[in-house]
Amino acid sequence: MTVLERLGGWLWNPWLLGLFLLSGLYFSIKSGFFQIFGVKKWLGGTVGQLLGGKQKGTGRGLTRFQAMSTALASTIGTGSIAGVATAIFFGGPGAVFWMWVSAFLGMMTSFVEKTLAVRWRERGRDGLWQGGPMCYIARGLGSPFLAAWFSLSCVAASLAGGNLVQSNSIAASLEAAFGWDRLAVGIVTALLTGAVILGGIGRIGKVSEKLVPCMALLFLGGGGLVLFCHREALPGALARVVTGALCPQAALGGGAGYSVAAALRYGVARGVFTNEAGMGTSAMAHAASDVENPAEEGLWGMFEVFFATLVVCTVTALVILTSGVYQEEAALAALRAGTVTDSMLGAPLSAAAFATVLGPFGEILLAVCLLLFAFTSLLGCSYYGERGLFALTGTDRWRGAYRAVFLCAIVWSSTADVAVVWQLTDLFNGLMALPNLCALLLLSPQAFALLKQ
Repeated sequence: MTVLERLGGWLWNPWLLGLFLLSGLYFSIKSGFFQIFGVKKWLGGTVGQLLGGKQKGTGRGLTRFQAMSTALASTIGTGSIAGVATAIFFGGPGAVFWMWVSAFLGMMTSFVEKTLAVRWRERGRDGLWQGGPMCYIARGLGSPFLAAWFSLSCVAASLAGGNLVQSNSIAASLEAAFGWDRLAVGIVTALLTGAVILGGIGRIGKVSEKLVPCMALLFLGGGGLVLFCHREALPGALARVVTGALCPQAALGGGAGYSVAAALRYGVARGVFTNEAGMGTSAMAHAASDVENPAEEGLWGMFEVFFATLVVCTVTALVILTSGVYQEEAALAALRAGTVTDSMLGAPLSAAAFATVLGPFGEILLAVCLLLFAFTSLLGCSYYGERGLFALTGTDRWRGAYRAVFLCAIVWSSTADVAVVWQLTDLFNGLMALPNLCALLLLSPQAFALLKQ
């Protein structure tokens, strides 16, 4: 076990796992399980408004759809494809169950987070709204130390977490589908990313609102077709998810299978990485929204978690479990022998599942989806890192240097070891989540008061 793996394991299991789940449970109870009994309200305030054409802004910030698209651009990244496959490989089918649990509870965590982000945001020098955990921690909670802790972790996570995961997955996927050179893919990805992020949050929002709906529909359409063809295996896959979470030995007929701790650890960690509820990153995108009532933006935060994890990630998980490409016994044997290869987990495992129905086109479809998912996620990650850097330094002087390092990291990670990439992601996400969750627990009464209004 590497040092990174030990640090990440100590941080997440059980401290952060418990904090994420207990925080979400506390917020759910305080709201009267609003994600269930207020479903008409939060769906009407998001999808209903979108379909009703009530998304025109004043030009003083992003429209609510642009803000949500920017947030989804970073949440529906490779975690929705490669992350889910990795969680299943290391935690077993039961990891999917805990991913669902964390998403269900995380919907209210996301509501509190986005509501507070709008409540404590401020005008930037360009006249646009900006904010996030660094603002509500420093001004709302009155703790500059925790705000600096979050900001520093945010910068590190944007460079050594989300950035590395996305670019590594793009390169691995295109190499597997088309045989393209990974370094060349990394260079092109960096150039395209640079062309967008130079335009700031405005350009990121405009690009995201066009790409996110297209990539989501493309992926869900392909995944839905695969599930339809494997529909007879769906009941068995769902049974494996439940038994793997609550009774892993029964899932393998009494043999030595995955532990409940492994399913819980990887399910919650990957779920959080996918929907970002409680980490604070996507709150920065929502803070830039042109909205007056903070609680209205909180509803969009709920929908974001619902769509990113309970819809998109569920499709990925069921495609893998119904296609037959994942075998628990073989995965466990590889883990115990230390013979895990890149083709056994992440994007290649998901691609193999799609290929069982769509053939070579399935790998191409997934490569295109992964390319779009990861590229839009890179855009969101860069903005979050810039916000963290500005909060630390109070100036935009270092923005150019940060962007240069960010783009260089894209090139480097295109050929990096995938295991190390995910370990770095878990570590920095955990360090970022700790101060944010503490702030959310202390400031949540403000969010619920705004919800009642």
